[in-house]
Amino acid sequence: MAFKYPAARRDESKVDDYRGNKICDAYAWLEDPDSAETMAFVEEQNKVTMPYLEQCAVRAQFQQRLTELYDYPKYSCPYKRGNRYFYFHNKGLQNQDALYVQDSLDGPATVFFDPNKLSEDGTVALKMGRLSEECEYFAYGLSSSGSDWVTVRFMKADDLTLLPDVLERVKFSCLAWTHDAKGVFYNCYPPQEGKTDGTETTSNINQKLYFHVIGSQQSDDILVAEFPENPKWHSSVTISDDGRYAVLSITEGCEPVNRLWYCDLQELPDGITGLLPWVKLVDNFDAQYSYITNEGTVFTFRSNLDAPRYCLINIDIQKPDRQHWTTLIAQHDKDVLGLVSCVNQHHLLVNYLHDVKDILQVYELSTGELVRNLPLDVGTVAGVSCKKKHSDIFYKFSSFTTPGIIYHCDLSESNPEPRVFREVEVKGIKQDDYQTSQVFYPSKDGTEIPMFLVHAKGLKKDGTHPVFLYGYGGFEASIQPYYNVAYLLYVRHLGGVLAVANIRGGGEYGLTWHKAGTLGNKQNGFDDFQCAAEYLIQEKYTSASRIAINGGSNGGLLVAACVNQRPDLFGCAVAEVGVMDMLKFHKFTIGHAWTSDYGCSDDPEQFKWLIKYSPLHNLPQPPYSGPPYPAVLLLTADHDDRVVPLHTLKYCATLQYGVGSSPVQRQPLMVRVDTRSGHGAGKPTAKAILEDTHIFSFIAETLGISWKD
Repeated sequence: MAFKYPAARRDESKVDDYRGNKICDAYAWLEDPDSAETMAFVEEQNKVTMPYLEQCAVRAQFQQRLTELYDYPKYSCPYKRGNRYFYFHNKGLQNQDALYVQDSLDGPATVFFDPNKLSEDGTVALKMGRLSEECEYFAYGLSSSGSDWVTVRFMKADDLTLLPDVLERVKFSCLAWTHDAKGVFYNCYPPQEGKTDGTETTSNINQKLYFHVIGSQQSDDILVAEFPENPKWHSSVTISDDGRYAVLSITEGCEPVNRLWYCDLQELPDGITGLLPWVKLVDNFDAQYSYITNEGTVFTFRSNLDAPRYCLINIDIQKPDRQHWTTLIAQHDKDVLGLVSCVNQHHLLVNYLHDVKDILQVYELSTGELVRNLPLDVGTVAGVSCKKKHSDIFYKFSSFTTPGIIYHCDLSESNPEPRVFREVEVKGIKQDDYQTSQVFYPSKDGTEIPMFLVHAKGLKKDGTHPVFLYGYGGFEASIQPYYNVAYLLYVRHLGGVLAVANIRGGGEYGLTWHKAGTLGNKQNGFDDFQCAAEYLIQEKYTSASRIAINGGSNGGLLVAACVNQRPDLFGCAVAEVGVMDMLKFHKFTIGHAWTSDYGCSDDPEQFKWLIKYSPLHNLPQPPYSGPPYPAVLLLTADHDDRVVPLHTLKYCATLQYGVGSSPVQRQPLMVRVDTRSGHGAGKPTAKAILEDTHIFSFIAETLGISWKD
């Protein structure tokens, strides 16, 4: 059936001039989220989309089964503060995880902080929480409706008394206690015109670093660092393990490089009273330096300095010149050095990524020598908790079919062996029903790309199975195996194959892999993704009309760009909160930080890269007579202040205008706009279940898949 879409006004007179390149932006009016016309557009679209999603044949069964299987207990690794242990726990279907406390690992646990009590619908989320060093206070940041804006409050950790202190206008912030528990370092933005609730599109610039003294007003907070000449800089403080130093990391954009300054807090005779006397240890953006620990004046950093797969270096701040720097653990030949933590005073817990699978090891801090391997199945270290002054290590393992096994290892024992501390079983899911494998397939330029596949055991390769192909490919993010109930339902009850392609632009093989899929090389990632689909067809898993592709944010851009380039290669495309207008993304909220991955249309050379693949600008105009597009479901949300909704709305209007008016287009082209919801972090369970239900029901409906018990 052909679909009738709401008419949207086109303003052909709205033309932007990029150095002589005149680009029409006919739906620029959708950039104002508060206009009556934009609100009417959203309402009219939802009136088309929501009834369609609700009537999908598998919707009721999928939602019921997803709710049943989502209802399993979820735990984080415990972490120790003072003499007590804390961990997050969700009984199953609670909208938000609650924080629990216990005096000993086998003692009774009580609720310490429960975000579910803060709103009826679960849309107030705990975005950040920090206990002071000896557990005197708890500082916690709350966000509403999925916005990146945070309000920080405080309470006493012993009797849970709320303190009157409140910090507003906080976003992309650190939260670091001084060891004397007198106060916290945090970041906030200057007051801005208009709203700050996450529905605005105002650019986020001029972030500053403050110190808040407990018991005082925010208006009295002490400005300790600001960068008026560099409005796009972000800063973040870490307090050293010995409590003596404030270590300041300064970034601009999302490239893994930072300046590194520090301040010796013991050298401040009157304490923190104003701008700190920062010592500029590294004052350029040549490499990344992440503080791991320090022994006196010798600091250990994880770095990519001349090491695209990362290494550990030591810098003695009494001899700060680069010729005195030493390597503690050299970069590995192939594997990427990931998370590193100091534990048990003299050990390092070190994580490596080997072909997108995690390895966990213990090293000696003084020599960088390997002490032992910690056993891990094939999958992902989903959480780690340890502290230099404690001997406990907790780590959480997960995979596509394992929700979470938490291990505990006490390094103070004579022969420390990890033991299972907590294992969660999901009733109704048998791991033996599923087969997980990793394949490597060639991309267009011959590069071998890894891809995980999950499907029923004994699957016949007859070219008929529906595929759910997921990708991201940006910002040095590695997409490792993770547990997702909706994926397992797709495999079990819709007969599907889950495919996760580890395309370039991510961090799966370090900085070289990342750079091979960003800036002028962005097309490599799109090629990698399209070649994944072609491999699955060639290997007789599926056919083009049975492939659904999915990605969110940078992955939404991936999906939309691939649909424009190869509409014939996919049967369905689901793009969530995607970056669709590559010429203007840098003008809204925090978009300017992504120019390190994408480039910027203000630069003539980079404009040429962007105009070639920008999803909005490569949609066909009517009359369209090319191959029909796959079914398209776009998702966005009114409080997404990371990738603002205007990207998806403008793309949707243009898609429906061009492709949607073509007589050959039989599949739906729809948008789902959620309310009281943001980019994804902190999304309440009820909303997450409904969203997954709608996505997989849409895929089943448009690919003609029926439910199998």
